[in-house]
Amino acid sequence: MKKILVWSITAALAGFLFGFDTVVISGADKKLQLLWGSSDVFHGTIVMAMALWGTVVGALLGGIPTNRLGRKKTLFWIGIFYTVSALGSAFSNDPVTFAFFRFLGGLGVGASTIAAPAYISEIAPAKDRGKLVGLYQFNIVFGILVAFFSNYLLSGIGENAWRWMVGVEAIPAVIYTLFVMTVPQSPRWLLTKLRTEEALNVLKVINPGQDVEKLMLEINQENENQVPGENIFIKKYRFPLILAFCMAFFNQASGINAFLYYAPRILEEAGLGESTALLSSIGIGVTNLLFTLLGIFLIDRLGRKQLMYLGSIGYIVSLTLVSCAFFLEWEGMSVAIFLFLFIAAHAVGQGTVIWVFISEIFPNHLRGSGQSFGSSVHWVLAAVIPSLIPVLFSSIGAGTVFAFFAFMMFLQLLFVAFIMPETKGVSLEALSKSLSKSNGGNTKKVEVVKKNK
Repeated sequence: MKKILVWSITAALAGFLFGFDTVVISGADKKLQLLWGSSDVFHGTIVMAMALWGTVVGALLGGIPTNRLGRKKTLFWIGIFYTVSALGSAFSNDPVTFAFFRFLGGLGVGASTIAAPAYISEIAPAKDRGKLVGLYQFNIVFGILVAFFSNYLLSGIGENAWRWMVGVEAIPAVIYTLFVMTVPQSPRWLLTKLRTEEALNVLKVINPGQDVEKLMLEINQENENQVPGENIFIKKYRFPLILAFCMAFFNQASGINAFLYYAPRILEEAGLGESTALLSSIGIGVTNLLFTLLGIFLIDRLGRKQLMYLGSIGYIVSLTLVSCAFFLEWEGMSVAIFLFLFIAAHAVGQGTVIWVFISEIFPNHLRGSGQSFGSSVHWVLAAVIPSLIPVLFSSIGAGTVFAFFAFMMFLQLLFVAFIMPETKGVSLEALSKSLSKSNGGNTKKVEVVKKNK
């Protein structure tokens, strides 16, 4: 188990770089616009947002190398992209070059949301899969906090502080790249490539005391059911495709990125001063980290559905209270408290569950493609929804916006109650068999089979 934990943490460090890369640009925001004299439109869409567009492209295309090159090689190249992006951004002398290197980092972010959860889910024992894949989400949140702290420490070192802010990412990127070279290939990916002996050696390490030959037989039986040229969009895989779409869609329909990107603005609109709003936004980051840890602790104990129930109810209560605060003109710290409740609900529910769940529901040979689909839905909405927030706030008002988010979370609660299956403690092969259409064309009822635990 110790080796599996080390390998999982190593792969999950791609999430740390994801969180760090996403937020580190905030410290250089105003300085870069002043330095290059960019217009608001150019600065916003090119200089600041280019990494986000790289993320969307990385999510759309990341399934290709994840399936063809393998999870390990893809994780290695993600580290290279992060390293080149950090150094290139730090040494850039014009906005176009800077945007190009930020785009490369975005490709790494998008691809990491596919390769890292897929890799960890395929090396993890069924009973520990949730918390091990959950390490990826924890590292994202931890990377965000470290980036804020790094920007704070580097902000006062002079004119070139922004170069150090974006360039310091190269240090953890190089460490991650070296570490990822020490992990083995995914045994399930190896078997899809008929590299049986290598797969057997890895399975013996990650399943000590178990009948590895029997497990290999189960994996091979699933692989034998694949049809050459099939993809996730055929009728056979409609149900897992719907599950991935809904999970990613509701993740962003909660308004989480609107909160993270505009927390100080939201708190200022609620009547808090600028300094108090900034302090509260740091508190939001800490809350996110602590409740993500709680979610990781609970996910293999309570299960994915129970965490989603907790998160959905927490979303509905907190978003309704935030909406009422704006409609009824409640001011002061009450809005901040409601936001903290919202972040806690997100972290313990959707934040912990999304990457775990999507990495579990597709068959081995299509896991990269399925992860890519779910990740793409997530990132496209992550780009669209926050970009609409300033316009929506000024046109229909913050209260209406948050009321809409609350309604969407009521729909998520219905999805969890009536559609979402529990995946806790079930092998990936058993899940694939139950979630896909049988050869006879009848959709099998998905239940947690206790004896598989």
